[in-house]
Amino acid sequence: MLTAARRLRQNGHHIRVMADPAMRSEVEASGFEFVTWRCAPTGTAADPVDVSDMSDFLRRAIFGPAALYAADMRDEIDRVPTDAVLVLDALFGGALGAEASGVPFALLSPHVSLRPLPGMPPVTTGLSQPKTPEQRAEIEAANAKQAETLNAFLPDFNRARADLGLRPLADAFDLFDRADRLFLATSRAFDFQADSLPANFRYVGPLLDVPNWSKSLQKDAWKAPWLDRSGRPRALIACSTGAQGQRDMFQRIIDAVETIEIDAIATAGPNLNIADLNAPKNVHLIRGAPHDLVMKDVSLVISQGGHGTTTRSLLNGLPQLILPMGRDQTANAARVEAKGAGLQLPPAASADEIAAAVNRLIAEPSFTKAARFIGEAIRADIDRSSLVDEMEAIASAGRAARQPPKKLLSLRKSA
Repeated sequence: MLTAARRLRQNGHHIRVMADPAMRSEVEASGFEFVTWRCAPTGTAADPVDVSDMSDFLRRAIFGPAALYAADMRDEIDRVPTDAVLVLDALFGGALGAEASGVPFALLSPHVSLRPLPGMPPVTTGLSQPKTPEQRAEIEAANAKQAETLNAFLPDFNRARADLGLRPLADAFDLFDRADRLFLATSRAFDFQADSLPANFRYVGPLLDVPNWSKSLQKDAWKAPWLDRSGRPRALIACSTGAQGQRDMFQRIIDAVETIEIDAIATAGPNLNIADLNAPKNVHLIRGAPHDLVMKDVSLVISQGGHGTTTRSLLNGLPQLILPMGRDQTANAARVEAKGAGLQLPPAASADEIAAAVNRLIAEPSFTKAARFIGEAIRADIDRSSLVDEMEAIASAGRAARQPPKKLLSLRKSA
């Protein structure tokens, strides 16, 4: 979101960011006006740590507080004249408030599409591009099941729409069609191919600015730990920054690397205590490091498959081993494997299975070749991103709608 905001600011637009209080320091460090939610929930009430029960998560985080997010959004739009709004795709209440205010709005998906697309597996599965009628039927069934899960909350959501004077939706995903634009912040070259795309749908390429909290780990603080060694492959083991109960899996990855003739740097992230982990001599274990710099010095990446890490790895032409724990991570892993740029294993994979997969990535050059090919296409998509032009187009319409009508001069003949 902040990458998009920076690009718009570079074109002279004034940006304010409405977000959880926990994000205030990051937003203000980026030089943007910060606005907090006032009525809507924040913290873990808005973003529960336990997402094992998807229906409970949807109720608590998406649909239950939708009317409160909508009210906050409307109040903010009334407080300061607003030409357009860019809303995170999962923030259904924010989209509701923008629509009710009559302000043009766009939804931003910083991952593969949440909105079901014909012929493409939903984000909630690890299914691949269909090649047979049976596989296509499996994907259609998965999309139908996803829609059924969300539509269980549709009556309450439509009541919130009615209270705002908006027409009811026949399907929860119809909300995506109410947006002036739906931006997918990934590359078409990375994604699977849909049979067709909605009229408002745009691929805008990955948005990958380095967050301010990690800038202290940049060039001046980074020193490669393997300068005195040569001739051995090097790996980055990147743990997710989210809390997903990944400690045991991360340790198993480190244990697997101990048995391989490689050197590795393992970044534990903010949710693991490195004192609770055991690292062998060939693994340099630290809390964090600038991945953009580390990736220029390694030959493969092992991660949970977050969109940022996955995309950065491809941009650097690096094959990946992904052990996904989240639904979007599973979708990323399926794409990396289907494109031939890496392998995926279940998070419960043994150290021996992990070691065998890493050895394949090292021994078989086709993985690196595929990663480099996709990385070049992703870079081209970033360079020609249409996000700013598209936002300016809907903002222009928003400004025009706010202008008072011109007075018409009426001439009347005197009797």
